[in-house]
Amino acid sequence: MPSQKTILRALAGETLPVPPIWMMRQAGRYLPEYRATRDMAGDFLSLCYTPELAAEVTLQPIRRFGFDAAILFADILLVPQALGLDLWFETGEGPRLSTVTTASDLAELRPVSDIHQTLSPVYETVRILARELPPETTLIGFAGAPWTVATYMIAGRGTPDQGPAHALLAQDRATFQGLIDRITEATIAYLSAQIEAGAEVVKLFDSWAGSLTGRDFDDFAIAPARKITAALKARHPGVPVIAFPRGAGERFEGLHAAIGADCIALDDGVSAEWAAAHVQRGGCVQGNLASPHMVTGGKALIEAARAVRLAFAGGPHIFNLGHGITPDADPANVQLMIDTVREPL
Repeated sequence: MPSQKTILRALAGETLPVPPIWMMRQAGRYLPEYRATRDMAGDFLSLCYTPELAAEVTLQPIRRFGFDAAILFADILLVPQALGLDLWFETGEGPRLSTVTTASDLAELRPVSDIHQTLSPVYETVRILARELPPETTLIGFAGAPWTVATYMIAGRGTPDQGPAHALLAQDRATFQGLIDRITEATIAYLSAQIEAGAEVVKLFDSWAGSLTGRDFDDFAIAPARKITAALKARHPGVPVIAFPRGAGERFEGLHAAIGADCIALDDGVSAEWAAAHVQRGGCVQGNLASPHMVTGGKALIEAARAVRLAFAGGPHIFNLGHGITPDADPANVQLMIDTVREPL
């Protein structure tokens, strides 16, 4: 029987009178209940690896706002940690990792078959959520895409231009390709295990795809995503995949076919009108309200949310932001966005 869950219906290609809605980083620091739970955990990684607490923060925005989907609370850098890198978070500065910059570093990574021991608490979080989410709410699993994950593994931190990864790519393409291949295989195993635990959809976040151009975009944004998507669909027929190559610009066009994804998530660097004409014809799209509206609110938020919804009204669409909600956002503006999207046009 066809699913009655609105997000699964949109992902299957159905045009709905009201688009389903969820929000990237919807479990996060803008919510007081999240901050309280994180304080209880003690630190960010403990929150990620304590299934009861990770499930709790995943459920909080569902209870407060009634989103149509919950996205697993975790972090894209858990995969590098599972592959053997040291990972820690500096207060106020973000993640830090040991690095992979040589062929010998690559050779020292753990085999993909060993990652599940580290990641087993994440799978338990998925199992808890599969039991506790409301029956109408879709559970989304996720992972970072290989290029984006590699940029952190090479630099040991986030960087403004992904310069260290580009430098390694230029100097030692074979080692760089080997790292991408290892992350790709680990991501297939990780997402497959999330699906086996109860995830109904998975999303691949390529946050830094926009810094790739030409052949490099093809080789390191499209090709790994295509390989991951094909492997997951072979193992788990019928489970949809959402791809988010942030910053792709005009290269968003044709990505449904190039990757094999059921949905392409759009950032707000492209207009909804352009994306409706050039991307949505390939299948379901997700997005793409600018995140700053969650801070500023007001009439501009209402008008922008209506414009996004109207632009995509002719095809399958999941309403979302163009990037994650920021810690300074006002929860009242989130509710205003939801109310605006769900009101009749």
